[in-house]
Amino acid sequence: MSAHTPNAPLPPGGEAPPPAAEGEGLRRSLGFRDLVVYGLLFIAPMAPVGVFGTLDAKSHGAVALVYIIATIAMAFTAFSYAQMVKVVPQAGSVFAYARVGLGNGPGFIAGWMAMLDYLLIPAVAYLFSGIAMHELVPSVSRWVWTAIAVALTTALNLWGVRPAARVGFAVLALEIVVLLVFVVAAVVVLARDGAERGWLSPLTGDGTQGAFALSAVVGAVSVAVLSYLGFDAIASFAEEVTGGSAKVARAVLFCLALTGVLFVAQTYLVALMTPMSSSELAANPGDQGSAFYTAVDSAVGDWLHDLVAVSKAIGAAFAALAGQAAAGRLLFAMGRDRRLPRLLSKTESGTPRIALLCAAVVTLVAAVWAARRDDGMDHLVSVVDIGALTAFFLLHASVVGWFAVRRQEKGPEGLPQEGGGGRRAGEVSWWRHILVPVLGAAIVVAVIVEASGSAQVVGAIWLGVGLVVLVAQRRRRGAAA
Repeated sequence: MSAHTPNAPLPPGGEAPPPAAEGEGLRRSLGFRDLVVYGLLFIAPMAPVGVFGTLDAKSHGAVALVYIIATIAMAFTAFSYAQMVKVVPQAGSVFAYARVGLGNGPGFIAGWMAMLDYLLIPAVAYLFSGIAMHELVPSVSRWVWTAIAVALTTALNLWGVRPAARVGFAVLALEIVVLLVFVVAAVVVLARDGAERGWLSPLTGDGTQGAFALSAVVGAVSVAVLSYLGFDAIASFAEEVTGGSAKVARAVLFCLALTGVLFVAQTYLVALMTPMSSSELAANPGDQGSAFYTAVDSAVGDWLHDLVAVSKAIGAAFAALAGQAAAGRLLFAMGRDRRLPRLLSKTESGTPRIALLCAAVVTLVAAVWAARRDDGMDHLVSVVDIGALTAFFLLHASVVGWFAVRRQEKGPEGLPQEGGGGRRAGEVSWWRHILVPVLGAAIVVAVIVEASGSAQVVGAIWLGVGLVVLVAQRRRRGAAA
């Protein structure tokens, strides 16, 4: 396989990536199901468990409505991914897209910011797994459990993308079964005992903090969208899927829609069973993190609490597996284009093992460091979000840059055809190529503005370091020329 897909366009004003050397190819072995498995593993079907209380308090009880709006908001980003993966069906995801749509420099910055997300989100997931296992087996320190989770999932990723997807499918099936058990138990309890709140309150608010407030719901949406981080990792496997990039685009959209349904259903049910009102949760922030489990304990019993906890422990480790795999592909793509050391682009049996090992080392250090600190989780979570959101913004800009500007300059020759509707390859769709990405970028900016000050500072520092690296690379290349 070549390092540069034959039909993929070159970045404006930049050189083509270097040709693939021997041992730099990825193997096509993934199907649609495998892509969805990786996406769902990374997001986690029960992601709202940890943030339910916070969202319920912020939205005045309209937590299910929050996830409906959040799913619609993230659909703009999913749609932009679906547009660009057809143009640039390569590993590297937003790095490759921004490189083609905006140029080499913005492409590097997009990849650099995405690294902050792809390398540290797995660390957060590993830490979740370590904490959960420590609760089940307190005699073993949580940092030890965290390190064990890193070692096991790294071994699976080194084995190969296809075997890891098969094991991941089994774990995902377990998570779905636990979620179904929760749904059935909740429906039985609600049918038998009735609801603690009004039946429409998860959509309209519980009324304990006054009348319905759209501003409160929107404020909660800015937090809820972070539950979806990870669905975009599907695009990282574009060079390893059989059947073309259209399959990747469908998987991205399907994964987001499915998780949206799962998130809305579970938050609707648990809100009806929650004994505390949204005003009580708002007045007692310490109770927000365990609000989901408190509702389950009071309505169903401890057995479901324990089942959900075990599922979250195992699921978090495999969410990290999917994240680590995506991080490895990002490092591989940036190494192949000589934006990072070329060694990262080497593969063995179609697997970028060196890139995966580098990603594993970074996540291991970050996860173990956080596991040994009481405030480690807060530090990690505040950092990762900004990287993903900045990359999303550059993704949307890439859609406009490619379809509305660069493709019009270069013409449609030799480029992938747009699907559906008989639209010519060189013609711009005002809503797909301009309106949707512009609205998506506006949503991302709004979420960045709502982020914590510490996250904004860390993101700005990481961006500054990336700009310094970019300038150094350009000077080195200029001197070499």
